[in-house]
Amino acid sequence: MHITGKKVTHTLTPPAPVTPKHILTAITMAFSSTLTSMHVQAAGEINLPTVSVTANPLGVSSDDMVVPVSTLSGRELSLQRESTLGETLKSIPGVSSTYFGPNASRPIIRGLDGERVRMMQNGVGILDASSLSFDHAVPLDPLVIEQIDVVRGPAALLYGGSAVGGVVNAIDHRIPKEAINGVTGRSEVRFGGAENQKNGAVVVDAGNGVLTVHADAYKRKTDDLDIPGYAMSRRKSEQSGEARERKGRLVNSGSDADGGAIGASIALENGYVGMSYSTFNNKYGTVADPDVLIDMKSDRWDFASELRDLGRMISKVKVRMAYTDYKHQELEDGEVGTTFKNRGVEGSIEATHGNIGPLNGVVGIQFHNSRFQAMGEEAFVPSNRTNTRAVYLYEELPLDALKLTFGGRVEHAKIDSRGGDEFGPSQSKSFTPYSFAGGALFKLDEQWSVTANLSHNERAPSYFELYADGEHVATGQYEVGSSDLDKERSNGIDAQLRWKRHHHAFQIGAYYTRFNNFIGLFNSGELVNEDGIPGQADSVITEARFTGAKATFRGIEAEGKFRIYDKTGSLDLNLRGDYVRATNRDTGDPLPRISPLKLGFGLDYRFNRFGSRLDILRAFKQDRTDENELVTDGYTLVNATVTYKLPTSQHFQLEAFAKAYNLLDQTIRDHTSMLKDIAPMGGRSVLVGLRGDF
Repeated sequence: MHITGKKVTHTLTPPAPVTPKHILTAITMAFSSTLTSMHVQAAGEINLPTVSVTANPLGVSSDDMVVPVSTLSGRELSLQRESTLGETLKSIPGVSSTYFGPNASRPIIRGLDGERVRMMQNGVGILDASSLSFDHAVPLDPLVIEQIDVVRGPAALLYGGSAVGGVVNAIDHRIPKEAINGVTGRSEVRFGGAENQKNGAVVVDAGNGVLTVHADAYKRKTDDLDIPGYAMSRRKSEQSGEARERKGRLVNSGSDADGGAIGASIALENGYVGMSYSTFNNKYGTVADPDVLIDMKSDRWDFASELRDLGRMISKVKVRMAYTDYKHQELEDGEVGTTFKNRGVEGSIEATHGNIGPLNGVVGIQFHNSRFQAMGEEAFVPSNRTNTRAVYLYEELPLDALKLTFGGRVEHAKIDSRGGDEFGPSQSKSFTPYSFAGGALFKLDEQWSVTANLSHNERAPSYFELYADGEHVATGQYEVGSSDLDKERSNGIDAQLRWKRHHHAFQIGAYYTRFNNFIGLFNSGELVNEDGIPGQADSVITEARFTGAKATFRGIEAEGKFRIYDKTGSLDLNLRGDYVRATNRDTGDPLPRISPLKLGFGLDYRFNRFGSRLDILRAFKQDRTDENELVTDGYTLVNATVTYKLPTSQHFQLEAFAKAYNLLDQTIRDHTSMLKDIAPMGGRSVLVGLRGDF
């Protein structure tokens, strides 16, 4: 087939709920209607250059970005793709995960997580409950993602206070940005692994040069995770006095998920306009409680449009909006115990102005309206509404070998609590955060460059930091918010040295972030009962309060890729490493759940149809701990991958692959995980699969 443009993503609105069966039917219809209306020509594999747009609305390539941005796409994403977003991104320096078992894992960037890492889908925020509690999965499956951009460091200027730690933007091309003429797509199946995966996905785009239709569907089913030893750590057993009983299997860690999307766009003379609809369904075990399952469903409608070449004053306008209807129920022995709902709309309108001399940039407005409800036995936050409005400006000034960037953002957030019998009277809090940032990229020569960034970031407290009041079973604490919290404020600096020549590339960077008011969940020293009352016979639950503290985060990150052999095939050496140190300046104590020093290397060999890869990661012992957490032993993780492209026609490319995990069969506990002492990573296993492109 002949392809005249790139694929892109977003979402369309159906009149009734869409199931994977409906989506597969839509795929068939897209094939039939397109093939009957046009002549489809064959084409080989198309490799389009990766362009990072996250954290730079002007759409420059990653080499010209001032802020540290990592991109996973193509073969690299295929090799790193796991069942959750957090585990998929752990190969990136500075990124770790919350790992609440194999089904719920949210990225941590430079030691910051939750409300400080902005989770986005096609440039619009993901509305869910994953920042409220780490046992709540992000409603997005990596099987249908085409590219993931990760901004390491503050991005509050463009995306608000919830991006003070960084941004993860998953791009799925559900709203095609450019027209295609023909049919293209991919499919993939996977079997095996420590959780006995049985996964499959299909993605299809079809168009006639004006109308382009996208459809995708996936199915994922897993069993309980195989682990190399006991679920409970030795230290946890000694501390609690509990016997180590469960061995070889992580109880209640299976899952059954499916979903998909259908979208369409119309190519205009100077842009496009499109819509899409997607659905996500996931039923999985929570691991922390063997009798609890989470039944999650998220429906999302997206709209996107871009108009280019509009004139000298305003050259481009981009609009993105999404409405999400999210719900999950926590089932205890088959009965609904607690229900969480989150519904809302988020969007942005961004205008690129014409050049003012060498100066170019954008001005944008963003809005977010959501309504959150928690009902049932374990509802520890009241029903609430969050409304935010923001305006921002981002500018770039290229001066020969030097490029300067600067901008600012003003945001207004209003968080209303409905209150209730357990939560007291209704309340309303308003905040006006301000953020400013400036950066520079200086090219020393054709190979070397250096970057530096300065930023002041402010974040409004979230609804649960303000209003939480109840037992949070997932964390084993009674959590208490404070409506007296002020804005979280921080100042940061980071710098990178970069080198790139032919097939070689290397970069090393350091950062320092100083919080004047770091909002954290800190142990109060009290034991309370399930009603939050201390001093009772049943007061056995640890109380933790959201309070402000002074804190610092400092660290270093490095990665490199070097072509060490290039005769019979090619052999690349990959290097990576990161370290973060976080301290509560009020007490001098370490902050909890901070990743230890990690160093890794890998070998990537390719020859004709054959490919192989070996990755070794050494995570060191973490004994710089908060007083309420246990020391975590170091580990060495060894993974290996083999791929082979089968001899097929030019119309269709097929590749078989096999991946071996944890070859040393070590008991691996990530210090960043809330469940590290009762839920280790999977043991030695092999996963096989087949993927095709057409």
